[in-house]
Amino acid sequence: MMRLTAVLFFWCSILSFISCSLKQPVPGNVYRGVLADRIKGFDPSQCSDLYSHICQKQVYEPLYEYKYLARPYDIQPCLAESLPRISADGLEYTIHLRKGIFFSDDLCFPSGKGREVVARDFIYSIKRLADVRTRTTGWWLFEDKIAGLNEFRFSTRQLKTSDTADYLSDVAGLAATSDSTLVIILTKPCPYFKYILTMSYAAVIPHEAVEYYADEFLNHPVGTGPYILKEWRRGLRLVFEKNPKYVHGLYPVEGGADDSAAGLLNDAGKPLPFIDRLEYYTFTETQPMILNFLRGNLERSGIPKDNYNNLINPDKTLREEYTDQGIQFIRAEDLDLTYTTFNFKDTLLGSRRKLRQAISLAVDVDKIIDLFYNGRAIRAQGPIPPGLFGYDATFRNPYQGRDVERAKRSLAEAGFPGGRGLPEFEYLTQANTTSRQMAEKFTADMAEIGIRIKIIGVTWPEFLERLKTSKFQIAGLAWMADYPDPENFLQLLYGPNEAPGENAANYKNAEYDSLYRKITVLTDGADRLACIKRMQAIVAEDCPWIFDTHRVSESLCYSWLKNYKPHIVSPEQVKYFRIDTDQRKRMLGQ
Repeated sequence: MMRLTAVLFFWCSILSFISCSLKQPVPGNVYRGVLADRIKGFDPSQCSDLYSHICQKQVYEPLYEYKYLARPYDIQPCLAESLPRISADGLEYTIHLRKGIFFSDDLCFPSGKGREVVARDFIYSIKRLADVRTRTTGWWLFEDKIAGLNEFRFSTRQLKTSDTADYLSDVAGLAATSDSTLVIILTKPCPYFKYILTMSYAAVIPHEAVEYYADEFLNHPVGTGPYILKEWRRGLRLVFEKNPKYVHGLYPVEGGADDSAAGLLNDAGKPLPFIDRLEYYTFTETQPMILNFLRGNLERSGIPKDNYNNLINPDKTLREEYTDQGIQFIRAEDLDLTYTTFNFKDTLLGSRRKLRQAISLAVDVDKIIDLFYNGRAIRAQGPIPPGLFGYDATFRNPYQGRDVERAKRSLAEAGFPGGRGLPEFEYLTQANTTSRQMAEKFTADMAEIGIRIKIIGVTWPEFLERLKTSKFQIAGLAWMADYPDPENFLQLLYGPNEAPGENAANYKNAEYDSLYRKITVLTDGADRLACIKRMQAIVAEDCPWIFDTHRVSESLCYSWLKNYKPHIVSPEQVKYFRIDTDQRKRMLGQ
């Protein structure tokens, strides 16, 4: 029976691919987007990856959000009525909620009618995330920050899975002084706390949905956002439709001179969203994605490495035959980092610094940039990308940059000359062509110094689960900024953030951790910069990661997609997009 199911699924997938690769009838007011892999679900407590974030933000909303057009990045009220009133000591945040915001209609509510959002819903959502039984990857955002929340988290350790925790009552640092007023009291000043309140982890959820759907809650999102999930064919397609109860979004009225010239203010002040229906298609391989885009079946697309030279001129402009089709070339600096992590829970990799240094020295990052990014990246010397406070363009990591002879000496100093005495290491990656090719390049680099690698390719959800449970030895990762502060990258190596948190390396260094705690309360300045420089030096020497690249984002979109501006920190803000349906019909000849 299992084999029959697999065979049927295979042929259904082939037929689906053939169908989707052909030019499709032009839809109405529909946005057709891309996901590079399947998502885990719609539980905000598990929103640790880009693809889940893209889908969840269509349904859920936090207190604050990023201004769509503003650069540098800044925030504005979303479910809050105004920016928080912060006490002089930086500890107390008073937040007034917008009135008249309702959860979408759902069976979890009496008579199926969504109720109004109140302040206690945010207490519920934050306390649920703090419960150890949710196994959230987002606890690091609130750990040691809100008075009484750590103590509440500790109390949930005593509970069985079936026990009920009280998420609705106040803790010392979370209080609903009225239905429309939330007070948050911090344990210490946190200059970037406002950014935390923009994240999907901080989105509001109704307790009725969690109680009604129980273990199936991750499949039944109920939020306040511009769209409602209507269809989810796992691994293939997700469909969202406009939420009729969403009435609180307006297109921005302010932007830069470039925004006005680009037509990005033509819809200023108009109610959101403009698009009636979103269809997201999963493409785990890049060739079907670009083929569908070029046939007009998608609004936007990344540029696969194997197609790059056929699409882009040497001077980094789009080839004329594609501009004639109304395709636009979009380029933006990323706040991101690609890196290869070692699992410090592995007895050998975690204890032998010289071994990690040898592996790092053997990696040919320049070749990676050439082969897999078409030159669209620079070497990463440390954890902080260009564009953030603390980035030092002059810093040179002593173990970044290919040096095979030095790698061999370091390997011998570790006690393994020529790799003798070492076991075969497992390299965890995703089960797609590009990821496999990158893993094979890593394997070839390691072979030159005598280290054997076994590639383990898995689906994206399984990849995340293995990181969360530390079931790997070496893995290739990437991190895009959640918010524009260096702490967002430095927390990836903070000891208490170990798995299931974002410190997948399970790296611990007492001095680094002490410095990290200092930078969380310091504002940008000389003292914070000195701490960051020392932290960078520590991890450069310890090599918990191989620092690979900082990438540049390049993509394609059709000119019928209006109001599109890349937003690296909060990507795919579809509620601002508009489709010129008449232009799309003309351009596609239908």
